[in-house]
Amino acid sequence: MIIGEADGRMKKQGVIFDLDGTVVETSYDWQKIREEIGAGETSILTYLKSLDEPERSRKRLILERHEAAQTETAVLRGGIRDFLGALRARGVAAALVTNNSRKNTEFLLKKFGLALDCVITRESGLWKPSGAPFREVLKRLRLKPDDCCVVGDTRFDVLAGLDAGIAAIFLLSDEPEKYAGFPVDIYPDLKYLSRACLAFLKTRKR
Repeated sequence: MIIGEADGRMKKQGVIFDLDGTVVETSYDWQKIREEIGAGETSILTYLKSLDEPERSRKRLILERHEAAQTETAVLRGGIRDFLGALRARGVAAALVTNNSRKNTEFLLKKFGLALDCVITRESGLWKPSGAPFREVLKRLRLKPDDCCVVGDTRFDVLAGLDAGIAAIFLLSDEPEKYAGFPVDIYPDLKYLSRACLAFLKTRKR
């Protein structure tokens, strides 16, 4: 069991969190990283998978260098501990899906003492913007898409949530215009997002 996973008691609702930029605050310059790696607008992980060796390993090291630096300086987002506690008190499962590595994810969960019911990292072979890692969460926790919501901060979180048919997507962003036309609820901070998410789950409770 990965460090940071909670107990496996059956729960009927769930929230799927992103890691970087959501649970923890980081300052990735993804455009710069994409340019350095040469990924263009393609998912970096998908791009790396398409490469042959030794180019794949060389470019993966670039990504890992940036990830290591951001992991070392990441701070826990204010309010996230209370949000997770509120979910736990209501019997709602909390899962984590990240395109980051297992190593970095375990480091951060252990550093901040966080426990979740399910953790999916890129080593699973499933990553956003595909909805596959979200569907894996639903499978492991035996949840229905209509009883879950997504909490993230990027377009990949939105696309993955839509692909998996998740009932609601809550996004942390101060640029709502970037998501015009997407069926998402956008909030500038976690305080209001968490209230909206909990209110949504209450309406779906059976």
